[in-house]
Amino acid sequence: MVLAIEYVNALFTVFLVVMLIRILLSWLPAAPAGRVGSALYRFFHESTEWYLRPFRRVIPGIGMFDLSPVVALLALYVVNAVVVRAMEAF
Repeated sequence: MVLAIEYVNALFTVFLVVMLIRILLSWLPAAPAGRVGSALYRFFHESTEWYLRPFRRVIPGIGMFDLSPVVALLALYVVNAVVVRAMEAF
């Protein structure tokens, strides 16, 4: 069971890192023009958009600032803690 808990925690951590990279890439004025840069940009965008989209529908932007990724990261952290604690209880 300990291995399963570590695996689930690792999955959440990887997705958290991907989300953080996506947030950092959103500060770029445009997608990178190179082949590799463009592919990485698309990967991070497409792999996180499904998760961010519901938060964007609920949380409106404040001027130029989009606070939905911050709320999404907090929600991901809370869900990770709840799932890991529930797995530890069994």
